[in-house]
Amino acid sequence: MVTSPLLRQLARTRRFTLGAPARFTVAPDGTCVLFLRSRAGDDPVGCLWTLDLATGAERLLADPAGLLGDATDEVPEEERIRRERARQQAAGITDYATDTAAQVAAFALSGQLWVVDTGSGAVRQLPARQPVVDPRPSPDGRNIAYVSGGALRVIGADGSGDRAVAAPEPAEGPDVFFGLPEHVASESMGRYRAYWWAPDGERILTTRVDNREVRLWYITDPADPAKPPRTMRYPQVGTANAEVTLWMADLAGNRTEVRWDRTGFEYLPAAGWDGHGPFAAVLSRDQRTLQVLAVDPADGTTSLLAERHDERWVELLVPGVPARTATGLLVDYLDRNETRHLSIDGTPVTPDGLQLHEVLAVDGETVFFVASAEPTERHVWNYRPGRGIHRLTEQPGVHSGAFCGGTFVHTTRTLDLPGSHTAVHRLTGDGRREPDGPAPVEISSHAQRPLLQLRVESAAVGPRELRTHLFLPSWHKAGDAQLPVLVDPYGGPAMQKVMAEQTSHTLVSQWFAEQGFAVLVTDGAGTPGRGPRWEKEIFGDLIGPTLDDQGAALHATAERHPELDLDRVGIRGWSFSGTLAAAAVLRRPDTFHAAVAGAPLTDQHLYDACWKERFLGLPDQYPEHYELSSLLADAPKLSRPLLLMHGLADDNVFVASTLQLSNALLAAGKPHEVLPLSGMTHAAPTNDMFARLLGHQLEFLQRHLAGCPATVPC
Repeated sequence: MVTSPLLRQLARTRRFTLGAPARFTVAPDGTCVLFLRSRAGDDPVGCLWTLDLATGAERLLADPAGLLGDATDEVPEEERIRRERARQQAAGITDYATDTAAQVAAFALSGQLWVVDTGSGAVRQLPARQPVVDPRPSPDGRNIAYVSGGALRVIGADGSGDRAVAAPEPAEGPDVFFGLPEHVASESMGRYRAYWWAPDGERILTTRVDNREVRLWYITDPADPAKPPRTMRYPQVGTANAEVTLWMADLAGNRTEVRWDRTGFEYLPAAGWDGHGPFAAVLSRDQRTLQVLAVDPADGTTSLLAERHDERWVELLVPGVPARTATGLLVDYLDRNETRHLSIDGTPVTPDGLQLHEVLAVDGETVFFVASAEPTERHVWNYRPGRGIHRLTEQPGVHSGAFCGGTFVHTTRTLDLPGSHTAVHRLTGDGRREPDGPAPVEISSHAQRPLLQLRVESAAVGPRELRTHLFLPSWHKAGDAQLPVLVDPYGGPAMQKVMAEQTSHTLVSQWFAEQGFAVLVTDGAGTPGRGPRWEKEIFGDLIGPTLDDQGAALHATAERHPELDLDRVGIRGWSFSGTLAAAAVLRRPDTFHAAVAGAPLTDQHLYDACWKERFLGLPDQYPEHYELSSLLADAPKLSRPLLLMHGLADDNVFVASTLQLSNALLAAGKPHEVLPLSGMTHAAPTNDMFARLLGHQLEFLQRHLAGCPATVPC
């Protein structure tokens, strides 16, 4: 089995996220910045820090080691699920929230509630009911809301008056709860919150989730037959979703329901409460119509602010919208042909070709947002009425930030920069960077430097200008023997891999290259970053267009790089790309000669309703879409080596998917390999198992792509 210092480093550093500053909060006066960071690049315990812009000094506000002593940071089940769905891999303080003035910060640690006075640095544990999940101070800092035992509770910041303000009835059981997102909200809609304070701190807008009609699924541990199965409510394609309602609760526990047409609009992608009152975005089951509603805080009635309709689906995953400016103008997005625009009160304010990705902040009438004309990059812009849009970042790469009080926390990632660089700038009154102002203040990163350098070429290939990264071995020279090819995409609608930044994905691709492969990564049909028309090319067929683009990019790249041997092409992937890898050898064996498929979804009916019905439609209306995008019927076609891997504890793509394909292959007399991973969920492991898992994939690919060069240690 291959042992690799780089792969062990990737696991030990949680893919180089440890030690890097994150989760920035800027005080309203712009004088200080709160953030999370662990003490070292291999320390998983997140701490809360503050930066004083006047002096440039960092100060530690809360260190879990000092608060818990030798006690273990035990994570309640609700918090474990929240962290996994939010892709949080660290320990200690993984999230926090503040009041409006950023003077009080609250966080959960080992199921306990802690608050920090950010000025004095005093840290206190409050006598809240445990376990505590998602604590958030009221805007005035007088109270802290949190969730425990299915109830939304409030406790005074001084530790007094702990009480439930919204709780299920005892007879309703654990399948009814307030203040936490339902499965599809966090897994498929990007909504990780489920309650929002009113600006005056007197009321809270909260969800109530009723899962009792949702199917009950079971996850067993075959490695421990005596262990009872874990149960979960899973809204499978074509079956009942959770019933999600919205309520306004005051601090005495009185509640008023928010009323809308829940029969026609059963999904709740977004909600909030700003200076103009509560609001919500609601979505039809077929995901073709979305309404943004204003909520009357007096009686819970709603009125229409905006409506969008699309014959395929209305895009949900645009973070930061809907929002409103100080004068009440609706900040949203508008899809027109090939461009996703930033819109203000229904009018696009960004030009054709500039794709909106995220709204970062709304400060008065100024909107800060992330957009780019080049799919591999992300840049920070702002919009101001009467002046239009202005770009704040220039260096090619991936930029993001946080804003408040004329202060801009700017984070930069590039292909040639390990990790990220964060600097804090002061802006002019019209939201521009001051050319002759004070020097920016850097926030230190303790992230480790990778033990490997990238040798990567970025390109736009073929008639569709498919964005690609080609990784070659550092030791390969012109005139050397041809290299076998490893196609290493994601390729699906959830993410891009071909970005102008150095990530764990690029380092893994380079590691495979060092073992003797030319590694090609392509973002094709359906991936974000190219606008709504590009994203929706996969409607009704998740496999065909994506495989077409992977093959087209492979051949276009080989025309430019004769060192690629197209007679030895492997493909690997996990989750969507695991499905794509299995499909590649089942449907395109002329192009792909071996595949490693991790956690593939082989029957599209075995996933949650919100995500799959978005791309394939309702299953009773479009059964042919599900057949076309599933792989079980393709089992008799297998003629190439296939390795299937799956975590037995996966509660995202269930192991039944791999087992059913394996059974179909066996019934068809098709040899294949299966690697069951005991105790592993959908997320990649963060221990030495990560290196061993990739080493097993490497051995399989070298074994089946004859003539691979000998492994080069890395």
